[in-house]
Amino acid sequence: MGKSRSAPDIWIIIPTLLLLTIGIIMVYSASSVLAFREFGDSLYYLKRQLIFAVLGIIAMFFTMNVDYLLWKKIARITLIVCFIMLIIVLIPGIGVVRGGARSWLGIGAFGIQPSEFMKMGMILYLAKMLSEQQSKITQFSKGLLPPLGIMGLAFGLIMLQPDLGTGAVLVGASLLIIFISGARLLHLAYLGMIGVAGFVGLIIAAPYRLKRITAFLDPWQDPLGAGYQSIQSLYAIGPGGLVGLGLGMSRQKYSYLPEPQTDFIFSIIAEELGFIGGTLVLLLFTILVWRGMRAALTAPDTFASLIAVGIIGMIAVQVIINIGVVIGMFPVTGITLPFISAGGSSLTLMLTSVGILLNISRYSR
Repeated sequence: MGKSRSAPDIWIIIPTLLLLTIGIIMVYSASSVLAFREFGDSLYYLKRQLIFAVLGIIAMFFTMNVDYLLWKKIARITLIVCFIMLIIVLIPGIGVVRGGARSWLGIGAFGIQPSEFMKMGMILYLAKMLSEQQSKITQFSKGLLPPLGIMGLAFGLIMLQPDLGTGAVLVGASLLIIFISGARLLHLAYLGMIGVAGFVGLIIAAPYRLKRITAFLDPWQDPLGAGYQSIQSLYAIGPGGLVGLGLGMSRQKYSYLPEPQTDFIFSIIAEELGFIGGTLVLLLFTILVWRGMRAALTAPDTFASLIAVGIIGMIAVQVIINIGVVIGMFPVTGITLPFISAGGSSLTLMLTSVGILLNISRYSR
C-alpha cells in the first residue's frame, strides 16, 4: 500500500475505555431497582451491558487492525444491506415494537436496531462517494443532490418507525461529511430552510411531537403527561449539587425517572456524582472529539478523513442531543448517551466505529 503504520492514538483509546467503564458502573447503579422489579434480578442490565461491552471491545480491536480501505470496497453493499434491514423492520410481525417505535429485529430480550447500523453504513458510503466525486460537490444537481437523496431516503425509512432521535443523528453526521467535502454554504442554507419546513410538517403530522415541543418549552404545563420526563430529569440533576448524593444513592431511579439506564442516564450521573461527575464525562467526550478531529485532519487521504469526520460527528451530535434533552434544552427524542447508556446495537456499533477511527489514526501524517 505504501502507507507507514504506527501505533493507534492512545488519546482516543483512553477516553473511550473510561467512558465505557463509567457506563458499566452507572448502568448498574441506575438500573438495579428497575431490574429487580421487572426481572427479579438487580444485575440483569449490568450483565447485558457487560456482554455487549466485551463484544464491542473485541469488534473495536478487530476494526483497529483492519485497513480502513476495506470499508471503501464494501461501502455500497453495506449500505444496501442496511436499507434492506430498515425495510424488513417495518413489516408487522417481523419488526419488534419497543417504546412506541417498530425499530428492532430479534427474539425476546436480544435484538438489533437496523437504524444504528444505518448510521455507520451511511458514513462509509458517503465517504466513498464524496471522496471519489469531490470535484462535483459544488454543483447542486450532480454533486449535492445524490448524497442528500440517499440520506433523505434513509431518514424517511427511520421516521416510519418512527425514531426521530436516531434520524437526527444520521442527518447531522451526514451533513457534516457533505459540508467538509466542499459543499457550498448557499446550497446548504437553502436546504436548511426546506428542512425546517419539513420538520414543521413532521410535527403537524404527529400530534405527540407537538406535545413534546410544548412540554420542552414549559414542562410544568403537563407535569404528569408530556412534561413528566423533563421534570423528573431536572429533579435528579438539581439535588446533585457539586459532588452528588453518592454512588448508588439516586432517589429518582426508584420508578420516578423513566429509562434511567438508557436515555436519562446522565441525569443519574449528575444526581449521584454531581457537577464534578457530569463535567468529567463531558471532558472525556471533548478529548475524544478533539483527537478524532485530529485524526481526520492528519488522515492519509480524503476517504479516511471523511470517515473520521463522520464518526466523530455521529458521536458528538448524539452526545449533544442526549445531554440537551436531559438538561431541558431540547425536546425529548429518545436517544442514548454513547458508550454509557445501556444498549446492545448502539454500544457495539459505537465501539466498532471507534476501532475504524483508531485504524485511521495509525496512518496519520
